[in-house]
Amino acid sequence: MGPTIGAFVTALRDRKVVGARGSDGRVHVPPPEFDPATHEPMTDFVDVSDTGTVVSWSWMSEPIEGQPLAHPFAWALIELDGADTAILHAVDAGSAEAMSTGMRVRVRWADERTGHIRDIACFEPGESEPTRTPAAGEPVTDIVTPVDLHYTHTASFEETYYLKGLMEGKVIGGRTGPGGKVYVPPRGANPTDGQPTKEQVEVSDKGTITTFCIVNVPFMGQSIKPPYVAAYVLLDGSDIPFLHLILDVDPSDVRMGMRVEAVWRPKEEWVYSLRNISHFRPSGEPDADYDTYKHHL
Repeated sequence: MGPTIGAFVTALRDRKVVGARGSDGRVHVPPPEFDPATHEPMTDFVDVSDTGTVVSWSWMSEPIEGQPLAHPFAWALIELDGADTAILHAVDAGSAEAMSTGMRVRVRWADERTGHIRDIACFEPGESEPTRTPAAGEPVTDIVTPVDLHYTHTASFEETYYLKGLMEGKVIGGRTGPGGKVYVPPRGANPTDGQPTKEQVEVSDKGTITTFCIVNVPFMGQSIKPPYVAAYVLLDGSDIPFLHLILDVDPSDVRMGMRVEAVWRPKEEWVYSLRNISHFRPSGEPDADYDTYKHHL
């Protein structure tokens, strides 16, 4: 967190709000790490009130997951008494009609505080200041902040026929023309000469492991317990290997040249995604000769 933000969140844990005084005399809440005018570190910390005035606001009629309140509320810029800048937070006013610029609000503290901006559960209309509790431990030095991203992707022409193929249990690659390389997934153009990959080529769902990695380290969001294998698979009929999961085999037995086959999910679970192939598993065929895939490593 550093000394500046660390001081701010440590105070929140203790039901206090602190700002930092800049070289021009203004008190900034939250405190920036560096003075906006001189760019020197901000070290002059100042206690401010946990009541303040709404400077501006916008009504959130349909809260989304992860926001401070699950029912309609206002996002507001609030200038706390003793501060010269505004802090952005939620105001639980009950209705948009109850909100107004200039209204007085106070902090509603979270029941459990850890040293985080969410130690302020929200603001609520009123003037009185809740009783403060004494300091509750060592200064806060770090916090965990989750990040949740959602993307809307528009499929290209090549992606479209590739994804439609997966919905039919097929793997379709793209090629520039006779003699060109077959790319899976298909690309818009051959990266070596820029020619569009207009020709659609259905390839096998069997292939050869060219290179692989045994994943032994767990990480957040991991759906499979380590160890497991991520490998580049060169499908029969394609010229470019692609990355997928190898299961149904001990990781120590996976090797370059191993022949594998796709394991498709039940058809009722299919969507427009490569996830229709759950994983690859050994096909039982003899290993491919190195010379057949050495140019695809």
